[in-house]
Amino acid sequence: MAEAGTGFLEQLKSCIVWSWTYLWTVWFFIVLFLVYILRVPLKINDNLSTVSMFLNTLTPKFYVALTGTSSLISGLILIFEWWYFRKYGTSFIEQVSVSHLRPLLGGVDNSSSNNSNSSNGDSDSNRQSVSECKVWRNPLNLFRGAEYNRYTWVTGREPLTYYDMNLSAQDHQTFFTCDSDHLRPADAIMQKAWRERNPQARISAAHEALEINECATAYILLAEEEATTIAEAEKLFKQALKAGDGCYRRSQQLQHHGSQYEAQHRRDTNVLVYIKRRLAMCARRLGRTREAVKMMRDLMKEFPLLSMFNIHENLLEALLELQAYADVQAVLAKYDDISLPKSATICYTAALLKARAVSDKFSPEAASRRGLSTAEMNAVEAIHRAVEFNPHVPKYLLEMKSLILPPEHILKRGDSEAIAYAFFHLAHWKRVEGALNLLHCTWEGTFRMIPYPLEKGHLFYPYPICTETADRELLPSFHEVSVYPKKELPFFILFTAGLCSFTAMLALLTHQFPELMGVFAKAMIDIFCSAELRDWNCESIFMRVEDELEIPPAPQSQHFQN
Repeated sequence: MAEAGTGFLEQLKSCIVWSWTYLWTVWFFIVLFLVYILRVPLKINDNLSTVSMFLNTLTPKFYVALTGTSSLISGLILIFEWWYFRKYGTSFIEQVSVSHLRPLLGGVDNSSSNNSNSSNGDSDSNRQSVSECKVWRNPLNLFRGAEYNRYTWVTGREPLTYYDMNLSAQDHQTFFTCDSDHLRPADAIMQKAWRERNPQARISAAHEALEINECATAYILLAEEEATTIAEAEKLFKQALKAGDGCYRRSQQLQHHGSQYEAQHRRDTNVLVYIKRRLAMCARRLGRTREAVKMMRDLMKEFPLLSMFNIHENLLEALLELQAYADVQAVLAKYDDISLPKSATICYTAALLKARAVSDKFSPEAASRRGLSTAEMNAVEAIHRAVEFNPHVPKYLLEMKSLILPPEHILKRGDSEAIAYAFFHLAHWKRVEGALNLLHCTWEGTFRMIPYPLEKGHLFYPYPICTETADRELLPSFHEVSVYPKKELPFFILFTAGLCSFTAMLALLTHQFPELMGVFAKAMIDIFCSAELRDWNCESIFMRVEDELEIPPAPQSQHFQN
């Protein structure tokens, strides 16, 4: 019974919406019919004649002012529309029309009905799209004090956005704090320090916590933000490792005594893994790559379940630096699995290994004559797979677009991930002879396989729409965000551009030829205003044109004289 009542209400609602959708058309024809019936009592013809006479008395200066003002207004609208499109990627007029005017006109969103009738595959695709729009911690993020701040001192630009740093603050509170921190004074101070927005306040709180006892998280904060060189950061991380290892061993023995101790042990585990990973990254920055590889492998063996830090991506980059391609292939065999989430590092590293086998002898001319061999075909398919996952990377690898410092967070398949990958892996591609040439010759062929990337992919799910918006929040304002697929200019920008050009042309012609344009304007007004007086208007127009241009009257023939 309840389902029948609900169905009746839905039908009633749909009928009301349908009626309001087409009711304005009915009202329009009713108004036209009434105007036609009441044309004599309302004296519409006389009123139109009066209006026509009034407009005929206007001087050319009025038309110059009218067209000039119209051109100015349409130009201002064009400038605003272009700025809004460059900043937000959409048209302001179109957005207002869709968001506010469409509901008033009875527009219906069919997404609910489509979702209710969608198959399981579509729902899986939607879930995957949502997960791909998730912002991830950059596994290769730089050090704030030793790298990001030095860039700011040299260039005067801020490489990190407020949104990116706010996400980092949330990560620190999640990984480095727990509910029992208020029981320990130093941890209580650090719990407040991670919430501070002012960097100097955070650093002062870390020093205050160290005055109480050896606090691992305080050393982490100082190594990340106060140290001005990698060597200073490594020294502080070693002190943090000593303090964090002791806390980890103590909490490991008490983790089964209650939920409070279990949460504390989980926090101490996160702290220890973070410290060891950053120490390995310090060794990699300082040129001790083999030591960094050993530390990363030991860390992955000790904590195999902590995949959220993506330590294997740090390991892949270090192994590529050592040119240990067999070890790189072994890591890819473990993590380049269909059941595991992909990344640009995994896809493009797999493409690099396959390109390495054929790139040194690859020639586009020879390949076009004899065709691609099996190895070359595998390399091209690997490049197409990588480009489909993240189409922004090739422009940075081919140096068609300038690089900036990578952000602390990235969006998979977005421009931020492309910057983070190319920043560290461009040197590895250059080291392999012919790899960039093969990439240059083949990467654009990917787009022929996916003509509608937002609707259907080839090897991956459709490209998520949300990447542009998230990347604009993650990347600094001085960087031009790469957009895929390339958006066409909205209709309203083209319309306002045409309107501005047309009115500006009319203003110029009216200013240069005021009499002729005035006659033309009055003629157009007479044509549209009064159909009944059209013959009289045409005769007067031609007479006025003859008077204005001083055209001599044509001689009459002998037949007319007789």
